[in-house]
Amino acid sequence: MQPAKADWSPAIETGLPEIDDQHRQLFELAATFRGEGDQIRVMRALSMLAEYASTHLRDEEAMLQAIGYPALESHREQHRLFRAMLSALLDESRHLTLDQIATRIEELINGWFYRHILTVDAEYVPAVKAQRDAAGVAD
Repeated sequence: MQPAKADWSPAIETGLPEIDDQHRQLFELAATFRGEGDQIRVMRALSMLAEYASTHLRDEEAMLQAIGYPALESHREQHRLFRAMLSALLDESRHLTLDQIATRIEELINGWFYRHILTVDAEYVPAVKAQRDAAGVAD
């Protein structure tokens, strides 16, 4: 069962604290789009969300590159898709109502991003944990 829109769920935790913290923050940012607000606040929040998502994706890719993750290019392609969707939303947002922007953010985060964590991100977790165990690094 999928959680309420733009709500973090422990069901999508990877067990990698730094990644889980970043994922949780993305959901928290997405949840700020509902409620009272003006166009400027919403556009600023949308820009912050895009910037934070970019930072997270870069950090995740760097982590995967550091362990020699064999599916890194495929993972990067998924991230390029997400960045393109965020970029398109930023472009379209000038012509959307605040509620439409909030709905699109919720759909993107609780739809695409949620599924990405459960499927694509879940695939790299064993490799990262094995690498950390071999190096004696605790999560």
